[in-house]
Amino acid sequence: MCGIVGIVSSADVSYSLYYALYGLQHRGQDSAGIVTTDYGPMMCHRAQGLVASVFDEDILNGLKGAVGIGHVRYPTTGCNSVDNIQPLFFTFKNHHVALAHNGNITNYTALRDMFEGKGQIFLTTSDTEIISKIIIDELLQDHTIEHAIRRCMHIIEGSYSVVLLIDGELYAFRDPFGFRPLGLGKTAYGEIIVASESVAIEGIGGIFERDILPGEMIHIDQSRTIRSCQCAKAEHFAHCIFEYIYFARSDSIIDGALVYDVRRAIGSSLAEEAPADADAVCTVPDSGTAYAVGYSEHSGIPFVECLMKNRYMGRTFIMPTQEKRERAVRVKLNPISKHIKDRAIILVDDSIVRGTTSHRIVESVRNAGAAEVHMRIGSPIIKAPCYFGVDMPTHGELIGSSKDCNGICKQIGATSLHYVSLDALVNALGIAEADLCAGCITGIYPSPVGGEPCQQRVVHYT
Repeated sequence: MCGIVGIVSSADVSYSLYYALYGLQHRGQDSAGIVTTDYGPMMCHRAQGLVASVFDEDILNGLKGAVGIGHVRYPTTGCNSVDNIQPLFFTFKNHHVALAHNGNITNYTALRDMFEGKGQIFLTTSDTEIISKIIIDELLQDHTIEHAIRRCMHIIEGSYSVVLLIDGELYAFRDPFGFRPLGLGKTAYGEIIVASESVAIEGIGGIFERDILPGEMIHIDQSRTIRSCQCAKAEHFAHCIFEYIYFARSDSIIDGALVYDVRRAIGSSLAEEAPADADAVCTVPDSGTAYAVGYSEHSGIPFVECLMKNRYMGRTFIMPTQEKRERAVRVKLNPISKHIKDRAIILVDDSIVRGTTSHRIVESVRNAGAAEVHMRIGSPIIKAPCYFGVDMPTHGELIGSSKDCNGICKQIGATSLHYVSLDALVNALGIAEADLCAGCITGIYPSPVGGEPCQQRVVHYT
């Protein structure tokens, strides 16, 4: 998934970038990086690890510059290596360029083959590098950076939100379908901020102003003047449904919707669709909490914490291997036996992807003495891979690809199991189903990919 941020200011931006990335840590735990500039050569620090361990005061003080971009990485395309840490940066024809990308370019292999055929050399295995090759190709032909961005939108397929720093000026652009979020804000100190989620803007004292539109390009120059251009427009969008289900922070506003309110409404729908005779509604923290609150409010069954989260653990879903996910679950969630013993529990979670984590959670609650464990899930069954930036790469990894609800219930050891319906999910979002990507649920995608069925959206380029 990844998180990106770009800031233009009148003073050094390294600390603002750091705190903004801290606010986006939930989007990537593999590595972090910052590039800054004072309208000349760039300064950069990148390393594997969480934001707090990658940067310290000395490093941030050394990253001088009133313009900068940052990135936290969750790898989907490209191996987990130092070479793939973002932002990528390079100097070309006296241009100083850096870029960071959130998404997944589905025609990366074909484009890489094409550029290698032209003699271009690739230094990473990340799909982000293909964006830099397009920019280089356009600059070689003496085209403008705006032309290069338009060219990117024409030939790149898949999902992308990008921040691009070139010669001290910041550009940001989003794919025509709007798969991945991207927003614009300002602080009282005059900083202009572009970030993956509104929480990164608000976390540094800024005000979230609006979403960057699908297909829109934003240019912020050294005087902090903002220029916008609609480079492409799709007849229907493809906002990622999993952003609302799991990835985005609950306090983020994405494409006009407060994620907390969406999840709370889904929880209410779960209570209406699948009531249960129980003593308490509990959450799998933290992403299941808003769902559980909605379920409790609608059902009248009290909300009680039955699992205490170790706040020093990261998000288990985005850890790189299944073994690490399973180990993390054991350390991350501790049952509160006094709230569980001899009670019928409604346990609410956001999703079940592989099933192993849910099995271990149910098992731990039962071992703590629960009489019944009724699982309620804030998404429909995840049946198909994601090709647009979520780590759900094969049918074989997904428990919902081969089992129905009853089979999943039996495998995870729950007393009962219910997934929210797609109709209820769409209603909670307040976004038309035609403007959503629900490929992981329906197996039908918004653009051709992997030989899968699709209902391709039409894009008009300007």
